[in-house]
Order: sequence, then C-alpha cells, then structure tokens
Amino acid sequence: MSTEAGSAFIATLKRDLLLAGRHPGDWINPLVFFLIAITLVPLGVGPESELLAVLAPGILWVMALLATLLSLDGLFRSDFDDGALEQCLVSPSLLYLTVLAKVLAHWLVTGLPLTLMSPLLGLMLALPEGGYGVLCLSLMIGTVTMSLIGSVGAALTVSLRRGGLLLSLIVMPLYVPVLIFGASAVNDAALGNQVGVALAVLGTFGAMAAVLAPFAAAAALRICVDSY
Repeated sequence: MSTEAGSAFIATLKRDLLLAGRHPGDWINPLVFFLIAITLVPLGVGPESELLAVLAPGILWVMALLATLLSLDGLFRSDFDDGALEQCLVSPSLLYLTVLAKVLAHWLVTGLPLTLMSPLLGLMLALPEGGYGVLCLSLMIGTVTMSLIGSVGAALTVSLRRGGLLLSLIVMPLYVPVLIFGASAVNDAALGNQVGVALAVLGTFGAMAAVLAPFAAAAALRICVDSY
C-alpha cells in the first residue's frame, strides 16, 4: 500500500467514525435492538435455564445478524446523498481501500459493540461457562464477515430510496453459512466439544470476504452511480 493510499484509507476511516459520533442513532439503534430482542426471549420461551442454554447460541447469533443488517442500509447512503461518493469514484485513491475503510468503520461502531455486549446477554440466556470465549471470538469474526458481505448489498441498493428490503434479500442467503458455523462453534464450546473446525471455516469465510467483497462493492458502486 502506497503512502497516498494509506493516507486516504485513514482519512476515510476517521471521517466515517466522526460522522458516526455526530449521528449516534445510526449505531445505537442496532445495539438497542440486540439488547431488547435478547431480553424478550426468556419472557417468550420461559425462564428455564436448561432450555435457554440450549437456545442461547442460535439466538445470540441470529439477533447479532439481524442487528448488523439494520445498520447496513446507511453504509454508503449518506455519501451518495451528499455527492461524496461521486468524489470517491473519481479520486486517484483506490476505491477498494475506500470501501474497506468504510466497512471497518461500520464494524467498529456496530459489530464490535455487539461482540462486547454478547457475554452479558449470554449470561442472561444461561449460556454454559465454556461458551463465552468462543462466543466473543466467533462473533468478532462473524460480524466482520457480515459487514464485508453486507457492503456488497449496500452498494447494489445505494441508489434506491427504499432499498432496505432488497438489501435484506440480497445478503441474507450469503449470511446463512456464517450463521451456521458461528452458532455451531458456540454450541460445541458450550457442550465441551472441539470447536477448531467450525472456527476455521468461519475464518475462511472472513478471509474470502475481505479479499472479494470490497472489489464487488466497488464495482457495484460504479455501476449504480453511473446509471443513476
């Protein structure tokens, strides 16, 4: 990475984090949804700790997926509305790095707080003691992967005024493998089984997404902006 490209990456990251600080509702809403949804589960299925312990890995992962999905529509929306996205497309810096910086900022204000909240909510769902470390690790990998995959859907729907439903339809099928192996890793850890395979597959998905998703998102942004 050249010095100019690195500077552009850091500048984009700082800008997005600053904008997130000025609009706290954009990243607080997913966290509040995650908290409320998990809190309602014991009220709906009953307070029995044995039942909650069985359901906890799947519930935590599904709710984290939905919370991440809530925040994806705004990933490129503000830049598209104010014309900053067009400047990114014509700037000499690599659009790949711009997309990667925006995804990293999205994860820092959404995925990372979800990961840090998860042990407390796991305690609420009576998650067995052995599952907490793997829960945090799997969600850290999984939320990064979901932000990367979600950037492609956000780029494809950036020019649509109400593209939230279409965005969900695009990315949800791609989230399924991440959900399966993430929840499986936490469940295996809670039962005392080996989790290496599930975490390795989850990490593979994350590595593939880190390489491919920014390219796909950059191409989608060019197509959407040029055709708007």
